[in-house]
Formats: sequence, C-alpha cells, structure tokens
Amino acid sequence: MNKIVKSILVLSAVSLLSCSEEKAQDHGSQPTEQTAGKQEQAIAKNVDVAEFEKLIKSGKGQLVDVRTPGEFNRGYIEGAKNINIADNFAENIQKLDKNKPVYVYCAVGGRSSQAMRMMHQMGFKEVYNLMGGYNAWAKQHH
Repeated sequence: MNKIVKSILVLSAVSLLSCSEEKAQDHGSQPTEQTAGKQEQAIAKNVDVAEFEKLIKSGKGQLVDVRTPGEFNRGYIEGAKNINIADNFAENIQKLDKNKPVYVYCAVGGRSSQAMRMMHQMGFKEVYNLMGGYNAWAKQHH
C-alpha cells in the first residue's frame, strides 16, 4: 500500500510540473491570426453624464431606456428606445445590433447597470451605462 501511495504522489507531482511548464511557455507566445480576434474585449462601462452625452452625439450607437413605459412617458433622452427591463428584456434586446454601441440608462442607474451586465453576457460588443440615470441627466439638462 505504501508503494501505491508513493507512486500516486510521484505521478501527481510530475503532472503538476508539466502543467506549470505549459503555462509558463504560453505567457511568452504571441497571438496567432486565429487567436488574435478572440482577444478583442467587449466593453461594459459606467460613464458620467458628460461622457454619455458625447457618446450619444457621436451617432454611432443605440440609445436604450430600460425604465417602465410610465416612467419613459414622464421624460426621456431624445432618441431613446424604451425596452423595459422588467418585460421580456432578454428577448426584446435581441432586436438590437450587437456590433453597434449601446447607451443604456434607467432612473438612477441600478436597472441599467443590471441591463448592461446582461447585454455584456449576451455578446454585445460595447455597452455604456449612465451613472445616476435619467435623474442625473435631467439635473444637467434643465
């Protein structure tokens, strides 16, 4: 029994050493054409009102308000599409282009932060969340 335990320990040590050697070799290698594209990182970022406004004005993205229709009707950022996070959000958000930036907001930033994480997991390339939400936007624009 003692020989079996020693054999298992030796095999374990050898396999651990070989794994760490492979990892060490990987650190120095350059990405190949096949792996270079996979290293592209998606963006999920919280931004302040000033940066959010710059992003919207760039005209490159899609503006999404994740509040309820009632909240949306009381005031929204011009050009926003209302996609309520509490109403089939995952299904409804699929109608957007995942390759175009998405600028998302809610009332104060909580729901839109959640929406940003969901969209990031669903494969959207760039998602920007307005910190402070529509309330912060309205304070600076009224």
